[in-house]
Amino acid sequence: MAFAQAEASLWRFYVDMPHESAPLSCGNTTGVGMTDTKLDLLQGTLDLLVLQTLSSMGSLHGYGIARRIEQVSGNEVLLNQGTIYASLVRLQQRGWISSKWGTSDNNRRARYYSITRAGRKQLAEETANWERLAAVITRVLTASGGVK
Repeated sequence: MAFAQAEASLWRFYVDMPHESAPLSCGNTTGVGMTDTKLDLLQGTLDLLVLQTLSSMGSLHGYGIARRIEQVSGNEVLLNQGTIYASLVRLQQRGWISSKWGTSDNNRRARYYSITRAGRKQLAEETANWERLAAVITRVLTASGGVK
């Protein structure tokens, strides 16, 4: 029952599912190797990655957050500006991150984002939920012979 309630509170966003080893991307991209096949991911996946990035790296601007997620994923996830900024707006509206204006490394004005105390609490909750869900899915796939 708790899983159904959690699932009902989530919305979906789409990730382009590329051929073989090409990277995943969030949002609209153009490039070689991309297909029209979509992989549904639960909403909150990108938000979770953003919260974790801010928790581990400290204050960053949106471009820096996107590049860090790409770097840590081994370039398996590619984020466009529209996707990352939609997540940042959503997280800020929920009070899980805050922002302030600053100057970037290339001397441009940029909005820097930081995780809040409420965001750290949400990150801990969502990480636990994600780990539990991943364990359940792995258990089911293993029991049905899908994962070895």
